[in-house]
Amino acid sequence: MNYNKKTVKDVDVKGKKVLLRCDFNVPMAKDGSGVITDDKRIRAALPTIQYLLDQGAAVIACSHMGKPVATFDSYKKKQLEKGKDEASITEEKWKKSLAELRMEPVAKRLGELLGKDVILADDVVGPDAQAKAAALKPGEIMLLQNTRFEKGETKNDPALAKAMADLAGADGVYVSDAFGAVHRAHASTAGVSAYLPAVSGFLIQKELEFIGGALANPRRPLVAILGGAKVSSKIGVINNLLEVADTIIIGGGMSYTFAKAQGGTVGDSLLESDWLDYCNEMIAKAKEKNVKLLLPVDTVIADKFAPDANSQVVSNGEIPDGWQGLDIGPETVKLYCDAVKDAGTVIWNGPMGVFEFEKFAVGTKAVAEALSKTSAITIIGGGDSAAAVQQLGYADKMTHISTGGGASLEFMEGKELPGVACLLDK
Repeated sequence: MNYNKKTVKDVDVKGKKVLLRCDFNVPMAKDGSGVITDDKRIRAALPTIQYLLDQGAAVIACSHMGKPVATFDSYKKKQLEKGKDEASITEEKWKKSLAELRMEPVAKRLGELLGKDVILADDVVGPDAQAKAAALKPGEIMLLQNTRFEKGETKNDPALAKAMADLAGADGVYVSDAFGAVHRAHASTAGVSAYLPAVSGFLIQKELEFIGGALANPRRPLVAILGGAKVSSKIGVINNLLEVADTIIIGGGMSYTFAKAQGGTVGDSLLESDWLDYCNEMIAKAKEKNVKLLLPVDTVIADKFAPDANSQVVSNGEIPDGWQGLDIGPETVKLYCDAVKDAGTVIWNGPMGVFEFEKFAVGTKAVAEALSKTSAITIIGGGDSAAAVQQLGYADKMTHISTGGGASLEFMEGKELPGVACLLDK
């Protein structure tokens, strides 16, 4: 995939309407109060928005939020599949579920951060959105309703994509800045590029520069740290990184499948029995490619999955029945921290253990601390790894923290991302 894409700085937006796809899928308070509990994604969009407004563009921002069900029939079907009683499934409940995913709180917070009014449409491409887009002046910003209120959004419906593009007019521009959604071919992430010239915002530009650069032309040695629960979710990533990395470090729950594959005992640890052959293939491929593949040498085990569990350290592959691995051990911590010391580039995706439990966060914390002290380019691949470095207080010491968990994983797998492929090449 070509990572060298045109950005907002490569097009003239003065006096034009810009359809801007953001990622405003923010977490909301569960009590239905409409309070945003973390506005990080809104703040991440500000540099692109501010640039467009300063350049004299009229900005039509859009985003999805959550997973609304666009029609009552679909809602009813999903509730029945969940085992709900048919009599309890009402249109009123469906409408309430939609109301909780409206964009009013986002428009309010965005306005506060920009220090100016954000005009909010009552629909996505309906009469209100059309009227407000037509009246929008340079330097003004409006926000469409949740794009997933339209059932054609996730199906990449060309009619919906054209209707969204039409809001920006004949000389409009499409700017993609929602990295967390670029791995999906939806109407608002890819479809609109068929009707408007499409470029990236600063957020996507940064992701392409850092992750794309690390894969295409890394400062070496390139060390990849892969953790998390399952080998199956990282198959493509490991396979692709074996082509470019100098060292691959394996931690987290997935390491127990590797241990079992090598003839070890893993007790009650996370295990994917179907993937044992795959693990041995990866070990063989690493040898063939001359890539150093580091696996844990010791493990912190627990007698139950709980923050107050009894724990002890055992050699890797020697976990007794009734016990489960919840973190890498002290010797492994030393091995892994030494491996990143002289790295040129480090990509990290997935924690080393159950970092949510303080007792079993030692390995993840040690790796984060080691990365904070290295002079390497450090790239955190979104999701749990991003949450871990934030929670442990090392976020400001990392070169780049990806804004998209699923998208960054697919990026590292070498997959084509529809929302990036559709942008104009430089």
